[in-house]
Amino acid sequence: MTEIKNETTKKFREAFAADTKQRALQNAVVKNGIMRSAETQEARVENVQVFSVDLETGKVANQKKSGRCWMFAALNTFRHKLINSFQLKDFELSQNYTFFWDKYEKSNYFYENIIATADQELDSRKVAFLLATPQQDGGQWDMIVSLFKKYGVVPKTAMPESKNSSDSSELNNYLNKKLRRDAVVLRTMLEEGQSAEAVQARKEELLQEIYNFLAVSLGTPPDVFDFEYRDENKDYHLDQGLTPLSFYEKYVGVDLDEYISVINAPTKDKPFNKTYTVEMLGNVVGDKPVKYLNVDMTTFKKLAVQQLEQGESVWFGCDVGQSSNRENGIMALNAYEINELFDIDFTMSKAERLDYGESLMTHAMVLTGVDVVDGESTKWKVENSWGEKVGEKGFFVMSDAWMDEYTYQIVVRKEFLNAELLKAWEEEPKVLAPWDPMGALA
Repeated sequence: MTEIKNETTKKFREAFAADTKQRALQNAVVKNGIMRSAETQEARVENVQVFSVDLETGKVANQKKSGRCWMFAALNTFRHKLINSFQLKDFELSQNYTFFWDKYEKSNYFYENIIATADQELDSRKVAFLLATPQQDGGQWDMIVSLFKKYGVVPKTAMPESKNSSDSSELNNYLNKKLRRDAVVLRTMLEEGQSAEAVQARKEELLQEIYNFLAVSLGTPPDVFDFEYRDENKDYHLDQGLTPLSFYEKYVGVDLDEYISVINAPTKDKPFNKTYTVEMLGNVVGDKPVKYLNVDMTTFKKLAVQQLEQGESVWFGCDVGQSSNRENGIMALNAYEINELFDIDFTMSKAERLDYGESLMTHAMVLTGVDVVDGESTKWKVENSWGEKVGEKGFFVMSDAWMDEYTYQIVVRKEFLNAELLKAWEEEPKVLAPWDPMGALA
């Protein structure tokens, strides 16, 4: 290894001091910060909130200080349907209800993985991976499908937000403390040679504690409830004695088996028109695993446009922090001129960013519109879940070029797949390692 010599640093300092452009930039960036100094007007001009396809969706929701974007995005796609079908205004489904069951199921999923890896040393990569983050707020489309099928959904009035769902840091801190402590208990039992029956019995006791912890922190999920509302015509409605599953069937009625996850991951280890799953990625034990169909970007965007043109919004996952102006609600490659500001080339290809840890899916939102010019998409309307104080009352604009580079997943109906893609979807998926970038949780 070669050290940095003092003479070398002195040379760099003198070169910087002699460069008047660098010193002028220093004044601007030190005072205003990197992003504000590099912000462009061009991106704002090119990405106005006008779209040839623009769905009616109602007000934007707010996940607040939690990582529930994937959950909000999925529930928002259902909310759009309910608003239009039943003439509702400012209606939301309960994110807290789904949050409760996700934490409950993720705890059991963690326990089962700890039991399955009990023969491995603590410093094995899989055990270390499990213990690094026993559970978190994020998730994947197939994981939310598992929750909806098992637990249904409820209106927000049936299980409102709690302090710990709106700001989940304390809950996650203590839930992960408990799960790591429980991992000690379960691994010790197995090391001592106790029977599988004894281990499962102890696990059930630990799950009771998890349920109690969640009920105290989030409230008790309703078994039966009444749905009472006035529609936009001021007509009163009352539906009594509903269960979460019967509410889903009656008011949402979406056949979740008709939707699939399509990804764009242009790396050498993931050929297009093949399916993939990720080891140890899930929440509901016993349900179907996460599954993706990898396609090229042209196909990816075509599928999204088809669903939007049919009047249905699209759940999608992206790396929202890349070249994204939160205040103005613009995601565009030219939102900031960072390369020009520093005279440094930060450019990497999409595949390189995935392979070298520079990018992965970090956030899920909903596509609610697209601008199609001469048959080609040019920009996309995005419903976020950060409230109405960002973007245009919570809505963002995503340039088509930004979508190419930083969008990784969409969820669309299988009916839009051609025969070749449908055949590819039916194939057995390749299993990816738990730490693969396609295992990222939004």
